[in-house]
Amino acid sequence: MPGTLYVVATPIGNLEDLTFRAARLLQEVELIAAEDTRRTATLLQHYSISTPTTSFHAHNEGRKQSTLLDKLSAGQSIALVSDAGTPTVSDLGTRLVAAALDRGLRVEAVPGASAVLAALSSSGVVSEQFLFVGFPPSRSQARARWLEKLADEPRPLVIFEAPHRIAKLLGHMTDIFGDRQVALGRELTKKHEELVKGPISFILNNLSAVKGEMTLVVEPSEQSENETRCPSNSLIYKEFCRLTDIEGFGRRDAISALARRHGISSKTIYQAIEDVK
Repeated sequence: MPGTLYVVATPIGNLEDLTFRAARLLQEVELIAAEDTRRTATLLQHYSISTPTTSFHAHNEGRKQSTLLDKLSAGQSIALVSDAGTPTVSDLGTRLVAAALDRGLRVEAVPGASAVLAALSSSGVVSEQFLFVGFPPSRSQARARWLEKLADEPRPLVIFEAPHRIAKLLGHMTDIFGDRQVALGRELTKKHEELVKGPISFILNNLSAVKGEMTLVVEPSEQSENETRCPSNSLIYKEFCRLTDIEGFGRRDAISALARRHGISSKTIYQAIEDVK
């Protein structure tokens, strides 16, 4: 009988968050395919698990995939783990899972800790529905266009970001979303866990030495009649110049972004720019 590929969620910080089922399966499988065997070794040592590991990461995925599939076909069961959280979610492993399914092999999910749900559940944001969008593009122009597409999303957004890029992301968000309410989670489930909530400007002004992956929960845009206030022509022109000269927006895209940000028509934005000129 062929083996089973287990997609195992590991703790996102606190080692006690590994489920009983995950601990049992990690002990029972013949092999653990780990994104970083050194990090996984810490987890396995904590639970006295001696199962052999093999590295499976972005740089060797293509080469290792066929070997793992052959082992599964030969009857060995394998646990796929990432450094933290669930493999294939903003992480590698999707191609291996798809290839295993194509071969008719059994794949089982072993759920557990989630940075998305941890941040969302502690953010105080109403979340009957939400949209997880993963990591934004690293390049400035691509990130700006990515945010532009999300500006009118009616559901809360959950975004991952690296610590060295979080300030740039929040700055871009201010340009496109306005000073919207967000909750920023850092080091979730760890000793120095922190979740800060407030307008983007407040978060930006209170960023300390940031370490560890960031999880950002963004409230949907809500512009009531009482909140909507037409900005001055000079402010619109200043924002327009920043979007086109610094952020790389085209003229039409910049006008559209400003219209959405301030809740007024593109025609009004266009006329304000022309008036200042």
